[in-house]
Amino acid sequence: MAPSAVSPTFTPSTKTLKEDLEHASGDPSLAFIQDETTSPPVFEDKYEERKFLKHRLALAFRIFARFGFAEGVAGHITIRDPVDPTSFWVNPFGMHFSLIKDEDLIRIDHKGNVVDGGKNRRLNYAAYAIHAQIHTARPDVLCAAHSHTKFGRAMCATGRTLQPLTQDSCVFYNDHILYSNFAGVVLASEEGAAIASTLGPRKAALLGNHGLLTVAPTIEACVAWFVLLESCCEVQLLADASSAGSGQKLVEIGEVEAMNTWKALGGASGGYFMGLPLFQVAEKEFGESTFLGRGLEAL
Repeated sequence: MAPSAVSPTFTPSTKTLKEDLEHASGDPSLAFIQDETTSPPVFEDKYEERKFLKHRLALAFRIFARFGFAEGVAGHITIRDPVDPTSFWVNPFGMHFSLIKDEDLIRIDHKGNVVDGGKNRRLNYAAYAIHAQIHTARPDVLCAAHSHTKFGRAMCATGRTLQPLTQDSCVFYNDHILYSNFAGVVLASEEGAAIASTLGPRKAALLGNHGLLTVAPTIEACVAWFVLLESCCEVQLLADASSAGSGQKLVEIGEVEAMNTWKALGGASGGYFMGLPLFQVAEKEFGESTFLGRGLEAL
């Protein structure tokens, strides 16, 4: 199936602040100081990295459960396997997000075969159809997340992308798309490829009449962006309702200001750092604590 039209186009790297802006808010690089806290730990041993990422994935499902993103058997988060990058780890089909542990995760190759994992090796084929294509098309993507959230679904029924109404929505400014071609449950690799193609180099997609999708080079950024995208959809819908009721037009953030905000908050390091507090809370369910995602500490 042909990809849907992309809206808006992806142009963050081509924009610059106007020097004569009266209320320029400062250097975007000051939002997150670049040091070891704004990037994930690096592993020499790929098997140790696999162990670490699987645990982070289990934590990610606890976060989704905490936010109410578990909708029946729908929804999946994947991480590319560091040992065999032509495969990825995902949740077993039919297990609630709040119960998933490291040993429950299953590993899928890009042909849709379950090659490793826990006792329940059922595969949600839609997870394979979408995520295998994204991981193939985007070598930069470690993690991809999709679920059927309340406000995400409502926003995806409007046929629109987010407007730059708030500082938070600017994280997705020119960095998300609408995939409007709903053809039913995604059970064909061709449809997954079309979604990946329309997504291009961006971080998020509104899948028309379906739900939200985020991708990132770290699991922390992917989860943080998904949680934020759901919240931005809620704010957009509330603002739309307020505007319709009052007759007052919504006030959008200007192009230059929105781009400056994206530069400050929309990058991968910012997404990673934004996700760390979410994971800190989820660690408590396992009786664990880390310092900014680096090494277990005694509680």
